[in-house]
Amino acid sequence: MITYIDSKNCQKVCRLMRIMELLQGVRYEPAGGRLCFPDREVCGVSIDSRDCREGSVFVCIRGSVCNGSRYANEALEHGAGVLVAAKEERDQIDRILGMFPECDGILVDDERETAALLAARYEGEPSRAMKMIGVTGTKGKTSTVTMIWKILTEAGIRTGMIGTTGQFDGKEHRPSEHTTPDAVTLQRSLARMRDNDCCACVMEVSSQALKLKRTAGIRFDLGVFLNLGEDHIGRFEHADKAEYLACKRKLFLQSTQAIVNEDDPAWKKILEGTGCPFHTFGIQNGDIRAEHIQTDGFVQGHPGTAFDIGNVRFEIPAPGIFTVYNALAAVSVCRECGIAPEQAAWSLKSVQVKGRMQFFSIPGGGEAVIDYAHNAMSLQSALHALRAYHPARLITVFGCGGQRARERRFQMGEVSGSLSDLTVITSDNPRWEDPEAIMDDIETGVRKTKGNYLRIADRKEAVKKAVAMAGPGDLVLIAGKGHETTQEIQGVFYQMDEQELVEEACTQKLL
Repeated sequence: MITYIDSKNCQKVCRLMRIMELLQGVRYEPAGGRLCFPDREVCGVSIDSRDCREGSVFVCIRGSVCNGSRYANEALEHGAGVLVAAKEERDQIDRILGMFPECDGILVDDERETAALLAARYEGEPSRAMKMIGVTGTKGKTSTVTMIWKILTEAGIRTGMIGTTGQFDGKEHRPSEHTTPDAVTLQRSLARMRDNDCCACVMEVSSQALKLKRTAGIRFDLGVFLNLGEDHIGRFEHADKAEYLACKRKLFLQSTQAIVNEDDPAWKKILEGTGCPFHTFGIQNGDIRAEHIQTDGFVQGHPGTAFDIGNVRFEIPAPGIFTVYNALAAVSVCRECGIAPEQAAWSLKSVQVKGRMQFFSIPGGGEAVIDYAHNAMSLQSALHALRAYHPARLITVFGCGGQRARERRFQMGEVSGSLSDLTVITSDNPRWEDPEAIMDDIETGVRKTKGNYLRIADRKEAVKKAVAMAGPGDLVLIAGKGHETTQEIQGVFYQMDEQELVEEACTQKLL
């Protein structure tokens, strides 16, 4: 590989690689009726035609809405020199190459896996330069990854982080579009970490990412399993719970060692057939166990959690038994990295995760709590955790995302109706669905209970109303969006930050 430098700005701008070097280890056949594939130079791998430049390799990904081959012409017009596509796309690719005879094409069995392998190869296999830690589970991934990152960093281990709340490459934070980025973005992020001298990377690994093979080619030193719930099953995600479990299990087929929650009933199935050596954690069971648990106290002035691991006391400024499990997972990982429990306890005493049980004082009494709880399992956990503090009233504001499992709406409505004193039904990210129709489904769930409720479609007004109603001793849970800073309506992303909504509502309450 040759790297060209911009002498004016002293920055890397282009790396040239021979295509045969890039394709090493990839099974393929030439497209366009050609008998062989010329060994040309390429300067990048992309799955987005807009990202292509002179000499790029463009991988045509087949999606649920449309196929990447529809954008092959655009990629070639932007300078791409090589197309990669599934063998099923042969006729389409041959026609396109007929219009661009100066370009080449290859056909593969699995274009998603190939995209991941090519991106990793082009970036110099960056994951091999770091200790890779992958965390999967229905809930708790973001909090656990943040805990691990904080402990490792404060122990002097330069660590990169990838997850729902963004990416940290060792020097700067960047936003994330997905929990686990697409394969090309992921490998570029890992390359920045390596170039910034990171010794480790901790990342959220979603079931969708595993299903779509975004992490193909990465060997995780540690794979972590938190839990398995009923969420993410539906038309736009997983066909059933068996497929959901099978996708999460893939993480442990590419892990050297596993750390799993032995209290979760699915833990054995997650490891079944992987041959992955493992350690466990838990409360009832586990190699590392939490004891003398307190989930109704205060830490750093806010509801928090305390427990012992051996003779070390942990105090974490976040409520709920789920916080204990997340911390157990983090401590288990860091123990494998040579970090003592005392160091972990010191780091976790001040841990904060944006959009995860964030507390804000409301003028006149009461507190608002922002949390990402966006399914029945996580909403129930959050409400049980807050109920432990015996609030005067527990008010819950939430909506449900469009184009996600419809059953989630009924379930969340029933959970909130059962555990809240008042539910304020509002809009989340309706995407291409009618917000009122989504709210109708939530209302159906709430009405199965005896819970009181209001409907306010405008989320800003819903938060304002709930905060205005809050009195001394009240807790207002604003659930569903957490760290997100936009609201998606009909394909348009509007600025919306829950923290700003709460702060504005509190200010207006003072007026």
